[in-house]
Amino acid sequence: MSTLSWIIGAGVAMSALALTGSLTLVLPAETFKKLVLPLVALAAGSLLGGALFHMLPESVEALGNDLTVWAWVAGGLFSFFVLEQLLHWHHCHRPVTAHRPLGYMILVADGLHNLIGGLAVGSAFVLDHRVGIVTWLVAAAHEVPQELGDFGILVHSGWDRRRALLFNVLSALTFLAGGLIAYGVSGRLDVAFLVPFAAGNFIYIAATDLLPEITTSPTAGEKAVLTAGFATGLLLLFTVALIA
Repeated sequence: MSTLSWIIGAGVAMSALALTGSLTLVLPAETFKKLVLPLVALAAGSLLGGALFHMLPESVEALGNDLTVWAWVAGGLFSFFVLEQLLHWHHCHRPVTAHRPLGYMILVADGLHNLIGGLAVGSAFVLDHRVGIVTWLVAAAHEVPQELGDFGILVHSGWDRRRALLFNVLSALTFLAGGLIAYGVSGRLDVAFLVPFAAGNFIYIAATDLLPEITTSPTAGEKAVLTAGFATGLLLLFTVALIA
């Protein structure tokens, strides 16, 4: 297979992982409703785990442990604060749910994250297809819990399941776009600054939008389930970082 074929195949396969949310389409509405908040908890843990155990260490390795890295993290946080304010303002006169802007924010953040992942995997395939395969497997290992969590966030934001699945897949296609960009420029593109910026996006969404959602459950049993979901997201991403 040619390098371009490997990159296209890897991009399509990664985008297909976004279809994991389709498993929920066969569940009864009431059953799925009970799963939404645990999926949101899983997403919160996965987003923080991805930022803390993967993206920030990669940022420090690529850019050095100086203020530049943390300035880009702060930029990612601030940009999503501004984005959320604009989305709330844009929808303030429309009959939408209070969580609606969060759905758009997670799509933007996930699209950027997938673009960065595609750039990394595409660059690895340009170097050597064996390195590309390993890099893809590492990326895929944390995509499954994150995609499931993202799907839960979209539904929790007021989207119906089929629409949430469609847009989740569309945001995943930026992975393929990133791979093709990496192939096209072959070593002349330095996008290291995007990694801490995207980490800031993830931290903002998890800390300001998701954690408040899972800390207001009225019963001890619900709190235990949501805490377990949050811990599972963190542990999954930590485990991937250890074995990668």
